[in-house]
Amino acid sequence: MRILVVDDDAFIRKLIGIHLKKEGFEALFASDGMEALNLLQQEPVDLAIVDVMMPKMDGVTLTKNLAEIGVPVLMLTAKTTLDDKEKGFLAGADDYMVKPFDFRELNARIKVLLKRKAEATVSVVAPEKLTYKDLQIDTNRREVMRQGSLIRLSPKEYNLLTYMVQNAERVISRIEIAEKVWNTHFDTGTNFIDVYINYLRKKIDKDFEIKLINTTNGIGFILNEVKPRK
Repeated sequence: MRILVVDDDAFIRKLIGIHLKKEGFEALFASDGMEALNLLQQEPVDLAIVDVMMPKMDGVTLTKNLAEIGVPVLMLTAKTTLDDKEKGFLAGADDYMVKPFDFRELNARIKVLLKRKAEATVSVVAPEKLTYKDLQIDTNRREVMRQGSLIRLSPKEYNLLTYMVQNAERVISRIEIAEKVWNTHFDTGTNFIDVYINYLRKKIDKDFEIKLINTTNGIGFILNEVKPRK
């Protein structure tokens, strides 16, 4: 497994590199987001460990780019506030650790993310199309249509909507979404799931009379058809 370490601190890069080598990983290094993206054009990786505060391109911007091409991201940063964590998750980070960190915990988080990626790439016979009411998902092209209109979603928005369609007309809790869509088995302390639900609503429901993504107060969310009151 190849892991990209992106941090403008050479000492941190060296420490993480030594640890990764001991654990049997191959490490690649970049000192900022621009260097990382240039490197990825020639060197595919299985995971990226990304610092936040960097010159040229910060870690949040880099994470958005990595999420778009399907590279799992573990953010590793000294920024500790809930707002900072939420920005990371909303940018597409799969996990978030705060410096200083324990290498045993870092190793555990890495293994979880790599296991998730491996499970996601296992060949599974899935329906070519998922449909609920006037909403269609082409799982081969990863395209979403409603009433014939193409709706562009980020990878995580797509995964969330797909899970909701597969579980239509059933209330899904925030905990279930965190575990099944994000594979996050811990409390992030943020409301990033609610934020992603709102992202979906703006794209799936805003321009349509009948709303599909609805909230069950105190429990979670449900994909069902709610017609406007007359």
